[in-house]
Amino acid sequence: MSHYQHIKQEAFEANMQLPKLGLVLFTFGNVSAADRNLGVFAIKPSGVPYQELSPEKMVIVDFDGNVIEGSLRPSSDTKTHAVLYKNWDKINGIVHTHSTYATAWAQSQRDIPIYGTTHADHLTADVPCAAPMSDEMIQGDYEHETGHQIINCLNERGLNYTDIEMILVGNHAPFTWGKTADKAVYNSAVLESVAQMALLTEQINPDVQRLKSSLIKKHFERKHGPSSYYGQ
Repeated sequence: MSHYQHIKQEAFEANMQLPKLGLVLFTFGNVSAADRNLGVFAIKPSGVPYQELSPEKMVIVDFDGNVIEGSLRPSSDTKTHAVLYKNWDKINGIVHTHSTYATAWAQSQRDIPIYGTTHADHLTADVPCAAPMSDEMIQGDYEHETGHQIINCLNERGLNYTDIEMILVGNHAPFTWGKTADKAVYNSAVLESVAQMALLTEQINPDVQRLKSSLIKKHFERKHGPSSYYGQ
């Protein structure tokens, strides 16, 4: 058995959640799961249909993007995952999809405004949309630069990746992350739902205002604050 079997299994199970949750079409997406002690992550192989995946087909890669184990090519987004893992040491799972509503906001180059308590249950800010990549970055190491595009956006806005676990990449699509691959998938599903709700909200009321700060604080802290009381 592979020394990396545990993260291969974790990555496989997380990847299989994407089609079940309606977050991917064909092979439009990938999940990775990291082991910080080993300094590697397991990621979906490139272009392999979900119904053909297995734990054994997951590819092991280090945080510099080098393949350590696996006979298949890793996802084309592997270098983006590697950059995020290398720079953000508190995450162990990353998801990239082209889910319909979140991608539509990314293509529109708009943040997703915080309009309601569903959004506030998960984060206290708008979902950021990183500016489209410069021509210089596009012509360079594209997937590597995408990782820096994400990091730069949060840094420029004074946002912490442990508080904001999701982002839209302008003209591209969403990325989410978390302490586990399963949490990153959860965040991806939440992002898609919030994106859909925000679109419908603006269609129903084009003059809608952002959620007031007292409600944002209340809903976030009842789930996440030191005095949280949601759940068991």
